[in-house]
Order: sequence, then C-alpha cells, then structure tokens
Amino acid sequence: MTAPLMVNPSLVPGDHNVFVGGNDEGAKAEVARILETFGWKRENVVDLGDITSVRGLEMYLPLWLRLYGGFQTPMLNIKVVR
Repeated sequence: MTAPLMVNPSLVPGDHNVFVGGNDEGAKAEVARILETFGWKRENVVDLGDITSVRGLEMYLPLWLRLYGGFQTPMLNIKVVR
C-alpha cells in the first residue's frame, strides 16, 4: 500500500487489511501496536506467520500496481473475507 494510507487507513473507506510477517513475535507485536496508533483496527492486522510469508507479501506489489493503474489512484487496498 502507499505510505500515506499505511499511516492513515481512513483514506480508504470501510474495513481493509494490513499484513505482517516475520520470525520475531515481539517485533510483530510492536508493529501491530504501531499500526494501531495509526488507526488500524486490531482485527484488520493480519499476521501471516514466519519470515517465509514475506515472499507472498512481496508478490502483492505487482497486484497493487495493476490496481493502481486501473483505478488511477494509489488510495486502494484489499479486504480479506473468510
């Protein structure tokens, strides 16, 4: 996501998700706490697991770039529905 949206999730209406991943549980907890100070709801912070999950997070960039081009704005994000 674009940095302004990361620090102000209200720039996109409705609920949407932010992802974290890594091997240090304390570090992930601290990142989640910081995200909450930016306005992210705890339930919208999705922990994808250990450091191997970051490969998937890196692959989100090509999708985001296509969406940015299609909508002509970087102010977009996704919501995981289960």
